[in-house]
Amino acid sequence: MCGIVGLYIKRPELEEKLGGMLSDMLMQMTERGPDSAGFAMYRNPVNSGQIKITLQSNDADADWDAMQTRVQAEIDRKATLSPVANHGVLIAQVGNQVGNHLDNETETEALLDWVDNNLLGIKVTSVGYAIEIYKEKGLPNQVIRTFGLDSMAGTHALGHTRMATESAVTTEHSHPFSTGRDLCLVHNGSLSNHNNLREMLTGEGIRFTTDNDSEVAAGYLTWRLGQGATLDEALEAALEDLDGFYTFAIGTKDGFAVLRDPIACKPAILAETDDWVAMASEYRAIAQLHGSENATIWEPEPATIYSWERS
Repeated sequence: MCGIVGLYIKRPELEEKLGGMLSDMLMQMTERGPDSAGFAMYRNPVNSGQIKITLQSNDADADWDAMQTRVQAEIDRKATLSPVANHGVLIAQVGNQVGNHLDNETETEALLDWVDNNLLGIKVTSVGYAIEIYKEKGLPNQVIRTFGLDSMAGTHALGHTRMATESAVTTEHSHPFSTGRDLCLVHNGSLSNHNNLREMLTGEGIRFTTDNDSEVAAGYLTWRLGQGATLDEALEAALEDLDGFYTFAIGTKDGFAVLRDPIACKPAILAETDDWVAMASEYRAIAQLHGSENATIWEPEPATIYSWERS
């Protein structure tokens, strides 16, 4: 079942409204996924030489101030850790301020290892320069209120409502999943070869935190991108290597993409105006957007990549 929404803002003046627009769309997917909900928001990119990590705690009373103090003492004295309900956004220095982001991978991996080993009860939901991922059990309206999605601004975002069919109803199994820098994926469907792929990808250094097949799909794309493929090339390869039925929506730092499997039995609708591009599992989510009555609307073709990206 599950519900997917995605929104890419083309006109900068609308970026301050992104959270409210996505909230309206996500609410329309409640019946498709009443177990949990989540969203990936691309906003407030950090400076060169910094990394942004979204953390999640199962403890509603987690002491984020104490965690920030420890990060400052042991990792980076200028690090900040801003709580958002039971999530927190950590921004830390991982390299030369005038260097390239790609030069900072070793230090970023060391920071992630430090988080795993020292911040007990804390899980990483996303790592990158613009992405923040928030997810939790409960109805979409509860998740929207908990994290204040309707007041967030940004350039683009993905959302997901989940009806658990293959794993437990937990925050960890909720979507979106992120396994690479600023890459995330939401998925409606099921993969049949995810266990073998997870074993292979783990050997290639991809980090997994759950047994969810959607996280494997995200990890596969991260692996392909790490080999030098473009996002479109990684998705072309996915059509050969991922067995199952699916609709994917994928976010990157600069844009997003949509892909359905060659059978395309899972629903998807795309719409585009001069102001935005939107996708959803059902048209009623897109109908909430201002200007939808004048949008170009179509059903994405099977095994066809649709992508939008800022230059």
